[in-house]
Amino acid sequence: MKKLLVSALEPSANLHLKPILDSLKDYELFGIFDSQFGEPILDSGEFSVMGFLDIFSKIVKAKKAIKKMAKLSVKAEHVLLIDSPAFNLPLAKEIRKINKSIPITWYILPKVWAWRKKRAAKVEKYCTNLASIFPFEDRFFTRSIYVGNPLLDEIKNRKKDLNKNGKIVFMPGSRKSEIKALIDIFKETAKKLNKENVIVIPKHFDKDDIESLYGDLSGFTISYDAYESLYEAEFAYICSGTATLEAALIGTPFVLCYKAKKLDFFIAKRFVKLKYAGLANIIFDFCEEAPLHVELLQEDVNVQNLLNEYESTDRSSFFERSKKLEQILKHGSSEVVAKLVYN
Repeated sequence: MKKLLVSALEPSANLHLKPILDSLKDYELFGIFDSQFGEPILDSGEFSVMGFLDIFSKIVKAKKAIKKMAKLSVKAEHVLLIDSPAFNLPLAKEIRKINKSIPITWYILPKVWAWRKKRAAKVEKYCTNLASIFPFEDRFFTRSIYVGNPLLDEIKNRKKDLNKNGKIVFMPGSRKSEIKALIDIFKETAKKLNKENVIVIPKHFDKDDIESLYGDLSGFTISYDAYESLYEAEFAYICSGTATLEAALIGTPFVLCYKAKKLDFFIAKRFVKLKYAGLANIIFDFCEEAPLHVELLQEDVNVQNLLNEYESTDRSSFFERSKKLEQILKHGSSEVVAKLVYN
């Protein structure tokens, strides 16, 4: 039985953790993860509630959790860190202070290709295995291993052809600031389209979250299953994030929408050195390919532009070119990561 210390803070990290555990089968789990997998020392839901992803606002609590996790590493045979560099990088450093020999696998590496490139050296200093989910990341890490992409494990249905069923999916994001910035524009767009409008809500939101963030959703069918909704949809409007890559892999034409506070956007533009916001476009750019989909940012995110994109998007071109993404990403990652943990 493999004794595994896991740090999976975010809902997405726990989603990616599940197929790895299915591949491991025989293990004893410690650490921070969703309680569906066992008994964590801290449920990842607590981190979300406390705003732990903004690590600096909860620095005292974060330090206590890191100390506790580092001590637990003495009982483990392997450490698996998933994403969340603001927490996991200090954790890896602390583990190395008291447990120099334990193998540490970092899965879903910090996006140093977007910003904070110096993190790459720190990850390599503390971690044994660097499990990369994008083929181009070896340009930024000296010993990363491309393990495949988790979405190819998780997405079971991909479109074989386009449909014109009038079903439009709206995905205003998973963070409160994203939803507040987009929800009114999405509502007005949905009214004017007058189609079968579906809004996807993150599964971890409770009733109070939904009421405070979304308001009246009487014009929408509510869905908690992003993959099924995207598979059935004719077209989608999606906040920047992993959901854009999910839609591209499923084969659903969409437009990326992102709207932030002016100061936040100014700072991001200054520090993030990328041509594109969408993951599919970023992957294509590293392959020297033209962008796959349209990106509407800041003031360009308005009802008229959203309506125009619904009418003008070349769905056939999108659908054919989206197939190349799977060729680039090759395969899922869970079995390869499981082998790294076992070995």
